[in-house]
Amino acid sequence: MEQSKASGHLSALLTIIIWGTTFISTKVLLVDFQPIEILFFRFVMGLIALLLVCPHRMRGTTRRQELTFAAAGLCGVCLYYLLENIALTYTMASNVGVIISVAPFFTAILAHIFLKQDEKLRANFFIGFLIAMVGIVLISFNGAAMELNPAGDLLALLAAFIWACYSILTRKISSYGYNTILTTRRIFLYGILFMIPALFLFDFKLDLMRFTNPVYLLNILFLGLGASALCFVTWNFAVKLLGAVKTSIYIYLTPVITITASVLILHEPFTALTGAGTVLTLAGLLLSEGKLFSRKENS
Repeated sequence: MEQSKASGHLSALLTIIIWGTTFISTKVLLVDFQPIEILFFRFVMGLIALLLVCPHRMRGTTRRQELTFAAAGLCGVCLYYLLENIALTYTMASNVGVIISVAPFFTAILAHIFLKQDEKLRANFFIGFLIAMVGIVLISFNGAAMELNPAGDLLALLAAFIWACYSILTRKISSYGYNTILTTRRIFLYGILFMIPALFLFDFKLDLMRFTNPVYLLNILFLGLGASALCFVTWNFAVKLLGAVKTSIYIYLTPVITITASVLILHEPFTALTGAGTVLTLAGLLLSEGKLFSRKENS
């Protein structure tokens, strides 16, 4: 049991480390690609990779299970990323970074409602949440004033809620007993299908010749194979082992990973305020993880 939990924590940590650095690749690609184009290419590539890794068919699914897969694809692949990308066009990236980090709180509330026998919360989760949010605010704004933009900020808040829904759905899917790669592949397929109407709304262009630029090719490979194919499998695997709430807490680390990557790769300054925010965020994470489940559940 302890070994499986350790595997779950390592999977969640690996996922967040990669997801926390994707902004660099996305920023590079946004020079010549629309957000919807990056989204479509990365998940199609991820689906192809998962097909090659595990070409077996998923058999014996019920209509109810297929609806759950479809809902997960709609939430975690299509709506979350579309809402996040659209929010970035209306408000500051720092606003979006802070608001998206509220996802673990939404996950905890939804888990308490829909997974009553699976996810039991304690006071330290909420105390840790508040401490982590203070740290995330310090990291994201670094002393700058927070400029509210109702449209963008509400879209970011909705994206955080959508990701919480995805976490609950993947927890339900994990109970079906199917291979994690197969379930992730099915989620990707539905997500891409739901994405197709958006291609016409956001001026999608296929233009694969852009990938003759090796910089663009390497970055889309990182997003498609690493951030999509690998990370969605490892995230869903972590949810299966740890539960939706404990896994979602790792989202607190995203700003920490992002600021670390920006210092190391983009050579951005690391200030005292950033350091304080990092310490508070890590403290909030550890406190929330501490004794999230009741003794009765662990017994």
